[in-house]
Amino acid sequence: MTLPRGPLVAVFLALLPGMGRAADIDGATLSLLWGLPFAGILLSIALLPLFAPIFWHHHFGKVAAAWALAFLLPFALCFGPAAAGTSLVHAALAEYIPFVLLLTALFTVAGGIYVRGNLHGSPGLNTAILAIGAVLASFMGTTGASMLMIRPLLRANDNRKHVAHVVVFFIFIVSNAGGSLTPLGDPPLFLGFLNGIDFFWTARHILPETLFLVGALLLIFFALDTWFYHRREELLPADPTPDDRAIGFDGKANFALLGLVVALVLLSGIWKSPLSWHIAGAQVGLPGLVRDLGLVLVTLLSLRITPAQVHADNRFGWAPMQEVAKLFAGIFLTIIPVIAMLRAGIDGPFGAIVAAVTRPDGQPDPAMYFWASGLLSSFLDNAPTYLVFFNIAGGDPAVLMTRLAPTLAAISAGAVFMGANSYIGNAPNLMVKAIAEDRGVKMPGFFAYMLWAGAILVPLFIAMTFIWFR
Repeated sequence: MTLPRGPLVAVFLALLPGMGRAADIDGATLSLLWGLPFAGILLSIALLPLFAPIFWHHHFGKVAAAWALAFLLPFALCFGPAAAGTSLVHAALAEYIPFVLLLTALFTVAGGIYVRGNLHGSPGLNTAILAIGAVLASFMGTTGASMLMIRPLLRANDNRKHVAHVVVFFIFIVSNAGGSLTPLGDPPLFLGFLNGIDFFWTARHILPETLFLVGALLLIFFALDTWFYHRREELLPADPTPDDRAIGFDGKANFALLGLVVALVLLSGIWKSPLSWHIAGAQVGLPGLVRDLGLVLVTLLSLRITPAQVHADNRFGWAPMQEVAKLFAGIFLTIIPVIAMLRAGIDGPFGAIVAAVTRPDGQPDPAMYFWASGLLSSFLDNAPTYLVFFNIAGGDPAVLMTRLAPTLAAISAGAVFMGANSYIGNAPNLMVKAIAEDRGVKMPGFFAYMLWAGAILVPLFIAMTFIWFR
């Protein structure tokens, strides 16, 4: 995904001649020490909210910026300002800015739709909301479905003592597993679509795995939520949301804008245009330019046409989006050397990972691809991780969709499903957590959430390995 360049970027590039030649980083020559800033920002996200919550709340943006500079400044000293500038501009234009534009559009449009009336968070209703969200996720993206469904779900459960488990399963199902059937659902699958994978290939090849995972999670959730629901003093004496309005939707015009977001993303993958520009190694094509400008217009239009009362009812605010934008700015920069080392394959510092996904006869091992792509997607951005293993497996879409179909299915399932293993595995995870905490829900910390994932998701992934990826 790409974004048009502005005049400031053009001036910056003019001051750094030769940047395009410096764009490539040979990961085979890098030391594992270059991964320390990335490890640092991950540990900061994990530990500081737990041990220094007030400091983190006020300074998480500064912490993310500090780790980004901890990579960028030494990199500029070792490889020159041209290489550092290239890496910065490429990460911004080709990855980060388009990523944030899409998330902002979905966040804004979904925040302009209010499900009025008071739903009562019984186990049956909560399970139904999670199931609906899972279906929506493959057609409007995990971010869009998460932003649309999390607010009514939280409001439905605002009279209950235990709500954190509801949000955790929401992240498992709606923010991750549900987006596995189309390229619109999750960024890794969209990258596969852009690289030649048929639009409906994933739906045809990992539908059984998706039904198994989502179905099992819904059953586990229903049993757990029923247990909580029937505990003494689970329901508050008074419901904070009175039954004063019929159930329905306010801000309905945003549904049309949501459809426009989907259309813009789909168009950018289908429309082929020879018109493109190259800046610092990043290719900016006309379809991407139209998509990104369209997303900006959708965001502004949604803010313009949404009644103020809808935003007030939704308690719409920018804090969750700001948190995701600042943290992922640091992640997108510090991840640069890590991805380069992975791309170096067997000759790079992570050569053991590449060797692990190949059988002694030289054929790919689907089970290892599933776990390797999944575990890395749990902590790295799952979109570039998908591309790394896509290319390790040969990178030929015709071969991957036919003879190596089990391998591509394993890569796709691992990248999408295991994004639920940590808060940073997929962008909606952090957004949902931030919204829930803004509503007063005491969410589990970074490691506590991973314990939930380890106890619930990992056994299901092991079962899937034996059933489909042997």
